[in-house]
Amino acid sequence: MRLKICHKTRYAFDTPVLYGLQQLRKTPKSTHQQNVLSWSTSIEGGKQEVSFEDHHNNHTDLISFDRDATSLTVTSEGEVELSDNHGVLGPHIGPAPLWLYEQPTVRTKPGPGTRALARASEGEGLERLHSLLAVIREQIVYEIGSSDPDWSAEEAVTEGRGVCQDHTHIFLTCARELGFPARYVSGYLMLDDRIAQEAMHAWAEAYVDGLGWVGFDVSNGISPDTRYVRVATGLDYAEAAPVTGTRFGGTGENLTVSIEVAQQ
Repeated sequence: MRLKICHKTRYAFDTPVLYGLQQLRKTPKSTHQQNVLSWSTSIEGGKQEVSFEDHHNNHTDLISFDRDATSLTVTSEGEVELSDNHGVLGPHIGPAPLWLYEQPTVRTKPGPGTRALARASEGEGLERLHSLLAVIREQIVYEIGSSDPDWSAEEAVTEGRGVCQDHTHIFLTCARELGFPARYVSGYLMLDDRIAQEAMHAWAEAYVDGLGWVGFDVSNGISPDTRYVRVATGLDYAEAAPVTGTRFGGTGENLTVSIEVAQQ
């Protein structure tokens, strides 16, 4: 399957930005599951300073605001060809050691709720992870707009609801508690009912001996297929977010995001 993607992020400010830097993780890389046929990023109100691969092997663009800019628009678009590998990405690649993905973060620190979910899963290896996905999906209701972006996995379990970010943080916390290296994935998902979207999707990957990295989308109850485009990974959302940065000035921020994912 071939997908065409357009992702536009626009910041508008009431007062000029004196200085600012943003890190972008919006560029997918080719793997044995996806082939990036074309990809480009254009910037209005700023410029690209440098591109590099971070310690999670993510393509990262560092951009700066034009001085006294009152808006910044970043448009990333391209085409990606996908093949179905039943969610199996394969061996670990990149500078970060595998054991790093067993470490908790502020958002993925285990507690009574997540430990109970982990214990409720059954089986060994890959079977245990699929069981974990089913347990989380059954007990944590997917509800758009129901959670706080800063919630930890334990907080989402306590509330019993969340979005894809929360489902992913819970899965990571539980998988690591069970001894599996696990990482957060941000990317694009082609939806069945519409082209336009307001945010990127999130899912998890866990490392299974003999298979390598395997994807798990708790919110949809499946492993990623040809509708999914991987973009960035990290220990949690903070390290895989499409845009992070800092600035001086630029008060009264208004952020708009538009994403279109369509089959070609």
